[in-house]
Amino acid sequence: MEAQKPDVQARDEDKLAELGYKQDLNRDWSMLHNFGVSFSIIVAVTTGITFGLAGLISTTASVGTSYEATAGKTLGIFAALLVSQGIINSFGVHLLRYLNNTSILLHSVGISCFCIAVLAKAPTHQSAKFVFSTFYDGTGVEGIGWSIRASPAYVAACGVLMSQYTITGFDASAHLSEETRNAQWSAPLDFESTVDSDIGQPVTQILIDIFGEPGAIALMTLIMVCVYHCGLFSMTSNSRMMFGFARDGGLPHFFDNVDAKFRAPIRTIWLAAFLSFLLAVPSLGSTVAFSAATSIATIGLYISYGLPILVGLIWPRNFDKGPFNLRFASRIVALVAVLWIGFITIIFCLPTANPVDSQTLNYTPVAVGIVALWAVGSWFLWARKWFTGPVRQIQAERLGIDLEEPGALEKAEAEGKLDVDADIAKTK
Repeated sequence: MEAQKPDVQARDEDKLAELGYKQDLNRDWSMLHNFGVSFSIIVAVTTGITFGLAGLISTTASVGTSYEATAGKTLGIFAALLVSQGIINSFGVHLLRYLNNTSILLHSVGISCFCIAVLAKAPTHQSAKFVFSTFYDGTGVEGIGWSIRASPAYVAACGVLMSQYTITGFDASAHLSEETRNAQWSAPLDFESTVDSDIGQPVTQILIDIFGEPGAIALMTLIMVCVYHCGLFSMTSNSRMMFGFARDGGLPHFFDNVDAKFRAPIRTIWLAAFLSFLLAVPSLGSTVAFSAATSIATIGLYISYGLPILVGLIWPRNFDKGPFNLRFASRIVALVAVLWIGFITIIFCLPTANPVDSQTLNYTPVAVGIVALWAVGSWFLWARKWFTGPVRQIQAERLGIDLEEPGALEKAEAEGKLDVDADIAKTK
């Protein structure tokens, strides 16, 4: 009976081969591990998560001590965290699976216990009316917020950012599908006194009020360990995505490399760390840096989600659906998704603090605009002349084409040796 069982590993590799790729990465992740990554980083992407963690560490360090948090110190902590996450991702690929299990436990059981403890220990509780009907405008640096300057609706729309930010990262399952067993099914399935306190972190102040300083530090440590796992696996997902781009020629071939010993894309891991650090550098001169980082992360991710959804909505017959799909509801859900992404892309580029000056400027439109301008401009100027879509890696190697040689793939296609369209059609 054991011999008659389908070889899941072989089927996964065959499916990858149909797409034209070799199995370079180590496929030893189960559905639970794949789910764990998405579950861990469903609160963000690398810069936003780890920069937020640096802020939490800096704030918690000031509880009961003479430590003074500054933008420079926070950026230094952020750099140290990125280095540690890069090292684990580079040399501890097998360790990631066990950290994944820890992450799932911490994010489920740990945070559930945290919430129960807060509810049980809190000396007083606000009424349901206060929770669901009290409006607080915290956007005014000098007391006059956007609810007065514009309208309460504007403040409410800006407030969607953190909620939207918490449901990013579900694409991580797709990025790790090459390392997940039975990926066709597993990957899709996993998808006032307080505000004005000297601590500068409302959650920390609430915990101090309830548990005292030692208890607050203990619970903040639990939160920070959870967030560290989020940042760690965000870098894992990020590096796999960039490795995929490099393999298809979207990034320099230097990054199309998997270390033979550790079976990890080490070059894209450190590229992810470096770019994440660069994105946080403006925090040295901005008091709304975290808000801007989360805006950039959220907008960037949702635009990347929205583009293939939009293409599928316009040309549905060009999409080869897998076993997990929404069938007749696909187009309805796709339309709603595209409209919503268009809405939040505009909203999250707007200023969130009043008055707007050099310290409170939301630099999200600048960062997103530079990336968009570069992507569109490079496509029309040169990329469209050589980028032909996913590389048919296996077919090219069988024909003796050296993929490391610049222009070799394009030359083979021009000579008719490599017919990508026909080969893709055969696999459908």
